[in-house]
Formats: sequence, C-alpha cells, structure tokens
Amino acid sequence: MGKAWAAIDEQGRFVSVAVLDATVAAAPGWREAFAEVANALAQSPDGPPITYADFSAAAPWVAYAAEAGPAPEKLFRALGVEYQPVPAAPRPVSAPPQPVSGVPQPVSGVPQPVSGVPQPVSGVPQPVSGAPQPVVDMPHAPWAVQSAAIPNQPPAHPVSAAPASSAPASPAGPAGHDVAPTPATVSGPPADVPPFDPYAAPVRRIKPSAPPKRRTGLWAGVAALALVAVVGGGAGIYALSSDEPGEPETPPTATSSGFPAATPLAPGLKPWAQAALRSPEERALAVAGPSMVFVEVMFTGYVRNKAGGALLDKAPVTFSRRCSGVVVQHEGYVLSNSQCVQPTPDVLVGGALNAVANRLVAEGTLQAKDISTYTRSRLNTSVLTGANAGDQPESRLYGQLNIAKGEVTDSPAIAGTVVRALPIEAGNVALIKLEQKNLPTSELNTSASVNPDTSLLVLGYGTTDTSFRAATYTVLSKTVTVTGIDSSTPLNPYRINEDLGLYSRGGIAIDPSGRVVGMLDNDVLRPDKANRLVVPVSAMTALLQAAGVTNALGKADNQYRSGLDAYFAGDESTAIARFDEAARNSPTNLLAQSYRQAAIDSRGPGDDSGGSSWAVPVIAAAGGALAVAVAVAVAMLLARRRNSRF
Repeated sequence: MGKAWAAIDEQGRFVSVAVLDATVAAAPGWREAFAEVANALAQSPDGPPITYADFSAAAPWVAYAAEAGPAPEKLFRALGVEYQPVPAAPRPVSAPPQPVSGVPQPVSGVPQPVSGVPQPVSGVPQPVSGAPQPVVDMPHAPWAVQSAAIPNQPPAHPVSAAPASSAPASPAGPAGHDVAPTPATVSGPPADVPPFDPYAAPVRRIKPSAPPKRRTGLWAGVAALALVAVVGGGAGIYALSSDEPGEPETPPTATSSGFPAATPLAPGLKPWAQAALRSPEERALAVAGPSMVFVEVMFTGYVRNKAGGALLDKAPVTFSRRCSGVVVQHEGYVLSNSQCVQPTPDVLVGGALNAVANRLVAEGTLQAKDISTYTRSRLNTSVLTGANAGDQPESRLYGQLNIAKGEVTDSPAIAGTVVRALPIEAGNVALIKLEQKNLPTSELNTSASVNPDTSLLVLGYGTTDTSFRAATYTVLSKTVTVTGIDSSTPLNPYRINEDLGLYSRGGIAIDPSGRVVGMLDNDVLRPDKANRLVVPVSAMTALLQAAGVTNALGKADNQYRSGLDAYFAGDESTAIARFDEAARNSPTNLLAQSYRQAAIDSRGPGDDSGGSSWAVPVIAAAGGALAVAVAVAVAMLLARRRNSRF
C-alpha cells in the first residue's frame, strides 16, 4: 500500500512521512481517499497537523511533525490497511545525533477535503519490493525526543576572566532544557589595559612657529562667490535631472532589461515575467491584470433529510467555494461564475455531505472507503438548510485583488453580494457587487469574433499550495488556442486546448489589446471537467444589461492605460506622471506602481526630459560667479608674490 518514513526537513527538524505507493495511487479512488483521510485526521480535535504534503505527486505523500507521534500509522489504519514495521539492520553512524534547536511548527491552516469520492480498487495492491534503509545520523523513532545528556559531549572549560561582551542566549535543548555553549579559554591582558603606542611621547619634539597674519576679509568674499556658484549650479543640475522638483526619485533597481530587478510590491500578476519584455503580450496582460479578483464564498448550514427535516448531524457544517472574477465597473461590480458563487441545491448538498463524511471518518465512525457510498446514498434525500428547516444556509462572499489567501474575511478582503446570476444554460455568469470603489477595471470587447485556431491569452487565479485552508493564490496566465466552437447551444461557447487549473473558473480570455472576449468555465463534456470552455462575451454583456450596469472605465483606468501607452512607446517621463495619477486614484492597482518604478529604472543617466525651464539660467549664473571667484583668487596670489620681493 505504501510506506512510512522518518525524515528531516531543510531546517533539520524531525518529521514522519506517509507515502502512498505510485501503483496504488494510479488505481481509481485511492489517491482521493488518501488525501481525504489525511485532511480529515488533521481536522479532528486531537488530529495530527499536516506540516508538508503533495497529494498530486506520482506517489502522494504527507508529512507530520515528529511530536505528533506515529501519525502515518493512524492514516494507513484509517484507510483499512495493516501497518507493520519493516525490520532493517541500521547502519553504524559516525557520531551521535545532535539535538534540534526547535520543534517543527504546524502549518497555519488545515486543508479542506479534496473534491471527489474514492472508488473501490479492483484487486489488492502489491507491496513494493525492497525495504527502506535508515538514514545516517537518524534516530529510529524521531518522535521519541531524548531528554538525557548527550553522550560524548565535551565538558565546558572554565575561563580566567569574564568575556567583555554578554554571551548569546543558550539554545533550547531537545526536551526544553538549555544547552550551555562551550566558551573558549580567555587569554591576554585585562580588558582595561590600553595597548602600547610607540609613537606616544611625553613631550613634543618639534614646536611649530606662530602662523602669519592672514587677510581673511578678501578670502571670505572669494569663498562666498564660490559657494554661490556651487549651490546655484547644483540646484540647476538637479532640476534638469529630476522630473519632480522637490521630491527625490526612488533609487533605481534596474536590470539590464530596464525592468526593476526586485519590487517591494506584490501584484497578483507580473506581466514582465510571464511574457517577453515590452512585447504586445506583456502589454495585454498589464492592461487586464489589475482587474482580476479572487472570489471565495463560505457556506454554513445543517444537513437534513428532505422528508421530515431530521438532522443527519447535529453540528453545522462549513465549506468554501473558490474561483476567479473580473472587475467590469470601477464602482465595484465584478463578473464571475454562477455555480461558484450561487451553486444549485444539489451542488450545495453534495459539498456538505462530503464535509460531513470526512468529519465522521476523523471521528472514527465511518471508514474512508465508505465516503462515496455515504454521499451517494444521501444525495437525493438530503438538503442543506439554515438553523431552522425552512431557512437558507448562510453564505458570505469576499473578493481579493492582487495576491490572495484563503479564508480571509478582514482587509484586504472586500465583502460582497451576488446581484444576479445566470443559470448554466444561459451562460453560468454571475454579477457581484463588492463594497469598495475605484477598483481597476477591464474593458469588454463586445465586437469580438473568435474562430477556431485563434490564439488567446487566459487569466485566472491558481495556487500550488497543498493546504487548502491557508493557500495563497496568484494570477496565472497562458497562451491558448481555440480548438472549436460548440454550436449545439445558442451561446456558441468555444473550447481551448489548455487550462489554468481548478480555481480559474470565472477567469477571462483576452484579445491582443487586453480586452475581455469571454469567461472561463468547466467543460462538463470532458472526463476531467477542466476549465477549457470559454463563455462568449455576449453572455457577460447580456447580464450587465439586465442588471442595469454599464461596463465603463474610471478616471484611474484611463490614466493607467495612458501610462502604459507612454511606457511601451519609450516615453518614461510621461509614463511616470500617468502611473502616479493612476496609483493615487486607484490604490489597489499595484501594477501602476510597479510600472512607475520600471519607467524610472528605464531612463538613462543622461535623460534630461521633464527638466525645469529655470535650470539653464541658474547654471549659467553659477558659472559666471565661479569665474569671478577664480579671477579674484588669481589676482590676490599675484599681488602677494609681488609684495614678497621687496
């Protein structure tokens, strides 16, 4: 079935790892069951928290902190598999294991159950040949942390005097004890004895003569003229080199390409890294990127029998649905996917039953192999309600721009509500109103004509984190090709050859100018239900018209696009000014700030564009003052030489 390993992570902390055999993982249902049971155990009150995991690997695995005990054993036994240690002769080690300075920290959140139910395996998985070999310098049981003194540890040597500076804090031992550092023996003179200085003599050997009287008045005048020249020239030069008088520029961090090597900002999309620099693709991504929204809806309710309203479980169940969206009106209107933000009752009860089943597995009242049976047998006879049988389940919707994290309900998350939603047959598009204005907006291309073999850019949120609850999401992009048009429905959606992942539903497809031509949805005709179906822009505009909302760019959107035009045309000074305005009027547009920095870094050191008109006269006057000062100084020196001859 698999193996359990003792391991050490990159920080030297002990963990225990459960690995599902790749052959078993390839069998239908077992990968999902492995992930669901691991998540369910982590969600139980006293369950072991997951430290690391990769459920999508060829051989899925999950790691637990060593202090959690034999967590892999619990996982495999919950899957109905016997767990037995594999005898192996340990190899001798050259030195005893050293204690760890700290204990592994659990992840900040607990993964949610993986969608889908496991299917029974036809046949018994075969064990993998060969026994695992222990790691050198690895204890046999990593969770049995030793508390006794470390063998062969040399004792500390006394010192003859206290060190001059305070010693650092002692590192914590493996069982909470302090391990004293071993100080070196102190040698040399006391700290308060100064070193011998061979050049320090009791008396001075040479006595200088008294200085001659100086003509300070005239030299002061020369110095004043020189000071005027320096100050005036410096001010004029600064005015020529600065496009913003009175405000210092941000220190450049440019690479050879002209784009900032590292920016302190965290935009959700980095077009310069996902397309060729200064290319049309980069500009298209830069136009649409700031308007992408990560959407999360949290549902809470009670699962009941339809007949009679009896509770299947007395405790409420909470689960989330996550997808993408796009701002289409700067007052806070967002278009997203209907089944994500306002799912049909069968989708709701299916998600709730799956959450209940996994909780029962964690409690030990249900076997993991029975999750699928539990869910299917109750799907048609159950309903998700509120606290009372006649109430609707509670739902809370939040949107995040730029980089997003799961289960965030405070700032930067923005609360929202569903205004209107179209059913699947009408486009599966929903209109959301977020409670924040001046959001960066995308423009819909209402005259778009998409044909097979057309290349498009698609954008949507995605993550590589395996911890669902606290996962971090960024905007992904990819160039795709239209493979065909589905003429079986009035909408005529089109299919594409690639997708961006599970959470890209509600994302967008854009044309070469960055305008939206469609919305991503899952293709139900595919076995994997991948998000390779694009709903045409006509469905999006129809929903906006029905709701009385106009797709309109705001002032900041026009300023941002004007800045992009100047930046990609090489007019950095104009671009900086436009990006400044856009960032002030729409603070959530972090790409405006990023491209402002790129424009600053792209300017050469001799670029005097944007200088002040008064700079040239000031420099000229400063030069004249400097010339007068030099002439006066020369005349004074000649006069002094003549006087010294007589």
